[in-house]
Amino acid sequence: MCFGHDGEAELERSLAQKGASRRGLLRGAAGVAAGATALGALTASPASAHGRGHGHGHGHGHGRSEKVPHDRVSIQLYTLRSAAAAPSPGNPAAIGYLATLQAVARYGYERVELAGLYGQTAASLRSTLDGLGVRASSSHDGISADTGAAHTKFQNAVTLGQEYVNVPFLTSTNLADWQKWADQMNAEAAIAKRYGLKYGYHNHAHEFTIDLGGGLTPWEVLMDRLDRRLVHLEVDLYWAFTAGVNTGHTTADSALQFAKDVVNEAPLRVRQYHVKDRTGMGTAPAEADMCDLGVGVIDFAELFRNHEVEEYIVENDTPDNPAAPLLTAAVGHLYLEHLEY
Repeated sequence: MCFGHDGEAELERSLAQKGASRRGLLRGAAGVAAGATALGALTASPASAHGRGHGHGHGHGHGRSEKVPHDRVSIQLYTLRSAAAAPSPGNPAAIGYLATLQAVARYGYERVELAGLYGQTAASLRSTLDGLGVRASSSHDGISADTGAAHTKFQNAVTLGQEYVNVPFLTSTNLADWQKWADQMNAEAAIAKRYGLKYGYHNHAHEFTIDLGGGLTPWEVLMDRLDRRLVHLEVDLYWAFTAGVNTGHTTADSALQFAKDVVNEAPLRVRQYHVKDRTGMGTAPAEADMCDLGVGVIDFAELFRNHEVEEYIVENDTPDNPAAPLLTAAVGHLYLEHLEY
């Protein structure tokens, strides 16, 4: 769902629209304006295409295991929305946003990714987070309605001390919509750069399965049209793996390779990961769902060895019950803190 958006529903709609089939992530320039440029990036080595993340880039080659740096672990606060809600008879497990943020700090998080401001001003929320020793390093914010709104968004991000601002969700079966959104994101990213911010796009699975005509997918449009100098990717590893499952990859290893290809073939730099696990390999919602880190089928060690990033963000869109988000947060931090790759 990722900040109020139902990725599962969009995936189901796109799969119902067409029979999903296996094919390359980028098929060339057919129907897309800047295809030749994007394809040129694919011929470069992964390290030259993506930089070196926060340290080692693609692979290590030194026979030494690594761990995610403690100060690079974050959590998408949408995961904790039911706990952060005001207590009510309909949600007795809710403890409010302040107690939720206090719990996040106790679990050892030094960073969070915002999904709204809990009705506070940017300055007041910054003060609360500073008092807890937690930084709002990133946020999910949709494309702004106009330039003035974009400036307000980025001014708030600077007030909060953010480094990243990410568009969390887009969906349409219309090619022109995706082209327009890519152009809007390029324009916003240019403004964000003037504020010293990094502007990114966060994927789901439907970008790989919607057919915009002739087999062209939204992912291909975005990869060809987004300005790699200005826009980065926040790759959701669960959704990339799920896109592999729903485009014909029937084993965990094969779906994992698809997720790695999402990272390795992208002409945009992959700066951030959303890290959430998957219960199984089925394509029906009843056969596979999100789960807490370390209890599912996704090999995160292999994904991290393939490409390291600047931020590793714990997420679970659909915890089982209102009390579960706090457990998800605690388990997620513990898992990433101790995972060796």
